[in-house]
Amino acid sequence: MDEIVSSAATALVGVLTTDAWQQSRAAFVAWWRRVRPDQADQVDEALAGSRDRVLTARRTSDDDAESDVVAGWRARFAALLWDNPALAEELRRLIDEEIAPLLHDENGVRTGRQEFRAEASKHGRVYQAGRDQNIYGP
Repeated sequence: MDEIVSSAATALVGVLTTDAWQQSRAAFVAWWRRVRPDQADQVDEALAGSRDRVLTARRTSDDDAESDVVAGWRARFAALLWDNPALAEELRRLIDEEIAPLLHDENGVRTGRQEFRAEASKHGRVYQAGRDQNIYGP
């Protein structure tokens, strides 16, 4: 469930500053109105506030502020799924079918930001790349 929560929060914040902002906002609010009608207006206001915070963060190069917005949405999605785990698949479908396509430009290139998280233990190694990665060695 953590994977969908992180994915949803990152995708949502990634689309906030794109031309598809209104379309993604409408999709999220419509979904929220269906699953938690009493919270839909609050979510709509929170989306607008999050957009403002992210736009300001990008103008001022404040990466922490943008990460805070992602964390806030992660917490909101986690609480929603904690109350109703069956919504996880619906949230995944919303992200995959309606939001993720909005994160790509007309050439199919992903827009927005990417967030990577990894954990290695013992003698494990983690290699992450946003695009190409070349590893040379023995």
